[in-house]
Amino acid sequence: MTLPRQRGLTEQAATTAVDQACRMLRLPTIRSQFPDLAETASREQMSYLGFLAELLLAECDDRARRRSERRIKAAGFPRDKSLRKFDFEANPNIDAAMIHTLAKCEWVKKGLPLCLIGDSGTGKSHLLIALGTEAAMVGYRVKYVLATKLVNELVEAADEKQLTKTIARYGRVDLLCIDELGYMELDRRGAELLFQVLTEREEKNSVVIASNESFSKAHMFRRTRARQGRNCTGSGSDADAA
Repeated sequence: MTLPRQRGLTEQAATTAVDQACRMLRLPTIRSQFPDLAETASREQMSYLGFLAELLLAECDDRARRRSERRIKAAGFPRDKSLRKFDFEANPNIDAAMIHTLAKCEWVKKGLPLCLIGDSGTGKSHLLIALGTEAAMVGYRVKYVLATKLVNELVEAADEKQLTKTIARYGRVDLLCIDELGYMELDRRGAELLFQVLTEREEKNSVVIASNESFSKAHMFRRTRARQGRNCTGSGSDADAA
């Protein structure tokens, strides 16, 4: 399909041509915002170049927003949590400066692990989701999962001889968010399967874990504590959420 091209189009014909061109080129933001931006350009006497820049920047900004929304949705967060809504005054033991530094996601860029440790109700899950959301917003692929769900999935995959495929899938994301570790006691098999996931990601991609137990005391890791320490806390960042 080609659009008719001629000089001296009427305003209505030009608007129709722009609408059709945007449909063909898949520029939905320009298509929807063109009338308002054209009116603003005329009122503010923008140059042709300035008007073109406004159109293209609007399209780029909206595409970036939609990509962020898709990454956040793909992460599978159970609820919407942000750092802006976190009450640091109610959690005085949490270093706000450290959390906002973590929100810049340099540790994700470097593939470092992060552990959020504290009692129930101290905001671990909120921070885990909020930091994961920040990572998704700046372009990282993120996946959220409950520790129990992850272990059950790994056990089922092992039984169905799909373990390698499942571990590889969790290994590909830039940031894996494992929530509520420590609320259940893992048997030896479950713990070893979980550590296979952590080993797959070690020194390559980041993992953030929220736990209500200090790793030095975690009863679910009695037989695998040394390996856990190396994989999760040996070279990463620790944030005490207690």
